[in-house]
Amino acid sequence: MKWNSRITKVEPNHLVTQGYRQEDLIGNVPFSHVVYLLLRGELPNKEHGKMMDAILTACIDHGVTPPTAMASRVVASGGVPLPTAVAAGVLSIGDAHGGAIEKGAKFLQEGVKRAENEGKSLLEIAEILVKEFKEQKKRILGFGHRVHTSDPRTKKLFVLASELGITKEHIQLSKAIEKELSAQTGKNLPINVDGAIAAISSDMGFDWRLGKGFFLIGRVAGLTAHVYEEQTREKPMRKMFFVDCEYDGPEEKDLK
Repeated sequence: MKWNSRITKVEPNHLVTQGYRQEDLIGNVPFSHVVYLLLRGELPNKEHGKMMDAILTACIDHGVTPPTAMASRVVASGGVPLPTAVAAGVLSIGDAHGGAIEKGAKFLQEGVKRAENEGKSLLEIAEILVKEFKEQKKRILGFGHRVHTSDPRTKKLFVLASELGITKEHIQLSKAIEKELSAQTGKNLPINVDGAIAAISSDMGFDWRLGKGFFLIGRVAGLTAHVYEEQTREKPMRKMFFVDCEYDGPEEKDLK
């Protein structure tokens, strides 16, 4: 049995990744650029390379507040190896945490196509989309944050995208939706870092199905740091989270 893969050719004393010898990449091409190469099949130009680096850096860590860090730290406290604890954090990445990039990118890419197909402006399609989601009582992912009212990562990413000439229809649509959300809901729901990465990666031509991948690649670095800190600074099985849990099961009874 065999299958085809264009990612890496492995031969004795010889490795070729997406057409480039690995020994040529080592020490000459930044890690973030090689990630781009793996995902796109080509090395990035200067602008996309810098943007890719910024995206991965924006994902590296958010303290102990998200499920990824909590899961990694709790599992690490059990005395398991570092990879096991990091994997625990990775396994907590899903639609609620880390999934907004993927779903947000899909939403924006479909929105831009819809605007083109229906001959509407991005402002018009933003108004329609927000109205539809509001009527369906659905949340548009990538907007609002439980901690930040103005995410500093979002600001920096959008500034870079503009400076590097990356800003196109998807970023424009995301900003139009931000305004429409405020107008139609009366709430302040600014674009969060996931929404920013969704818009920027879409303008860079990435498939929305890679959304969780950006988050995953960047966050593993932070999780590794959390696990190492837990293993070297803290006692095993320490109490990290205090939650009042009230039992509401059956009343106590004797075994008959």
